[in-house]
Amino acid sequence: MGGSYIILAGAIMLCSWWVSSTLKRKFELYSKLQLRNGMSGREIAEKMLADNGITDVRVISTPGQLTDHYNPSDKTVNLSEAVYNHRNAAAAAVAAHECGHAVQHSVGYQWLTMRSTLVPIVNVASNFMQWILLAGILMIQVFPQLLLVGIILFAVTTLFSIITLPVEYDASNRALAWLENKHMLAPEEQAGAKDALKWAARTYLVAAIGSIATLLYYISIYSGNSRRD
Repeated sequence: MGGSYIILAGAIMLCSWWVSSTLKRKFELYSKLQLRNGMSGREIAEKMLADNGITDVRVISTPGQLTDHYNPSDKTVNLSEAVYNHRNAAAAAVAAHECGHAVQHSVGYQWLTMRSTLVPIVNVASNFMQWILLAGILMIQVFPQLLLVGIILFAVTTLFSIITLPVEYDASNRALAWLENKHMLAPEEQAGAKDALKWAARTYLVAAIGSIATLLYYISIYSGNSRRD
């Protein structure tokens, strides 16, 4: 299993690099595709929220790159500076996608609710699981239960990765449907937004697959030790 996992992990890392690199190229490409309607990411976001009857969510600028996110705790759509101020297809796609999460929140989308419930648990698990897993492997002969604890913690983060998939794909679908139905973008701009969000979603898919593979690897170590006993 060890050799097979190394090969699988290498393949997943290579795939992750390829997806991330492609995503970066796509966003660079569509960042050059200026919107004919002249709207900024902030204006796109504010209109999508208004069209969905959402009046209690603020659109704010956040420092950094790829820092765009929706915060359900304070109901803010946080857009990176490039997305907030720029007027291109990539900015429109990201702004609408993050508003898609706000729409999910407003309608009580169950997968988003489940993910939000897991956030504090995942934060705690992420702080300790790597150390517990390492100690569990080193002490597996004398204290195998420690590895089991690490596996349980890792399973929580893996579950979070899996639940994230429908949340992200649904937010993109909501964003693209709104952009198209409201005729916000020209055809080539709509195609660019769709392509950018497709590659963004694939980063979450690769991450989930990698997490599942790693979880199975830890389980195999624990199971192998149990059989020897």
